[in-house]
Amino acid sequence: MSDLTPQSETPTTTTDKITQAARETIYLCNFRVSVDGEWLCLRELNDISLTPDPEPVHEDPKDPIAIERLNLMNMAKLSIKGLIESALNLGRTLDSDYAPLQQFFVVMEHCLKHGLKTKKTFLGQNKSFWGPLELVEKLTPEAGEITASVKDLPGLKTPLGRGRAWLRLALMQKKLSDYMKTIINRKDLLSEFYEPNALMMEEEGAVIAGLLVGLNVIDANLCMKGEDLDSQVGVIDFSMYLKDGGHSSKSVEGDGQITAILDQKNYVEELNRHLSASVNNLQAKVDALEKSNTKLTEELAVANNRIITLQEDVERVKEESSYQLESRKALRSDSAADGQALGETRKQLKEETLLRLDVEKELEVQIGMKQEMELSMKMLEKDVCEKQDALVELRQQLEDLRAINQQLMHKSQSADASSKQKSEVIVRMEEKINQMSGTIKQLETSDKHLAKQARNLNSAAGKLLQLQQ
Repeated sequence: MSDLTPQSETPTTTTDKITQAARETIYLCNFRVSVDGEWLCLRELNDISLTPDPEPVHEDPKDPIAIERLNLMNMAKLSIKGLIESALNLGRTLDSDYAPLQQFFVVMEHCLKHGLKTKKTFLGQNKSFWGPLELVEKLTPEAGEITASVKDLPGLKTPLGRGRAWLRLALMQKKLSDYMKTIINRKDLLSEFYEPNALMMEEEGAVIAGLLVGLNVIDANLCMKGEDLDSQVGVIDFSMYLKDGGHSSKSVEGDGQITAILDQKNYVEELNRHLSASVNNLQAKVDALEKSNTKLTEELAVANNRIITLQEDVERVKEESSYQLESRKALRSDSAADGQALGETRKQLKEETLLRLDVEKELEVQIGMKQEMELSMKMLEKDVCEKQDALVELRQQLEDLRAINQQLMHKSQSADASSKQKSEVIVRMEEKINQMSGTIKQLETSDKHLAKQARNLNSAAGKLLQLQQ
């Protein structure tokens, strides 16, 4: 349904333009919307004159634009009231599929589109309320987080989709009323986007901003990933508001038991997802520990080979030093003619001594590395103990899940025929729990392998210490 309005405001506007504008606003001009308690009243306006006075002195009470603003304000009142009452009766967090919430966003979209100026671009004419919403970031710095989040959302290609996402994020933040009041108070900035007789420029906009304060009592969790906000068609469903309030309250009471079972099912599914994520995290940590254990084993083997090589070098240096000392004693008994040879021998002895000192320093470095490896092995054992405790807690949570599933099965047996589908869901959940039990058993087996590898590493480290002594 179109929301186009007449663009001209001068007394010289022709009758043809006014007639065309009135036909384009048929959804809000041919009917007057009013609220009578829980009822929505639509009265057809057959007596609207499409021919304006040649020189109007004051605003015509039957002006189509004024009727549009009044109808949109009444629809916003009814939508906000119905959303608050249904959310309080439901007693849980609202999601994107909740029909009254969807209708609220549709009504807000129509309110923001009313009286928008048409902007010409390379792709043609464009009318979007994303431009006025971007003003909130300049007037209220804390709204910059919402604007940045909207721009970072994948899949949003049009300004209309970004505007719809902004409304949803502002509702979840419980700041929608504050932001609307902020931009409505700056009509000098809004005049760039709206006509002077638009809803956002008149008193009706301030009334709607005040009504939005009541939405702070509801909690909403809206997932916009994968939701096509660019191509949705925003149509106001009047049938939701033409129903009797007593009938809706009776249907809510009749479905109370099924709603309770659905809430418990959602809780168990959420808990199951958290447990699955915990098991996956533990599995990833165990895999990382196995990789680090393998790497430490390889480094230990390399260090052992290096220590053996250094020990052989030390023995060789000792043998060469003893040989040089014996040669020195033999040279002392020789004649003075062998003095030059003795000097060369002393030089070689000095070089061999320096080499021995370097080898000893390298040996000390390797011993320090060995001590660090032993410390890392102790930390690995501590981490394995923590993973075992986590596995025990997971088993306890699985026991609690089984108890909850049994309670759900007893409740589902006493429900109506429609609760049979819930029992199938519970069976699938039990299968998932069995799969989780198998996964935990695999984790226990891998944990035993880790403990065995840790013991092997400790025994190897002890052997290395014995070899060093």
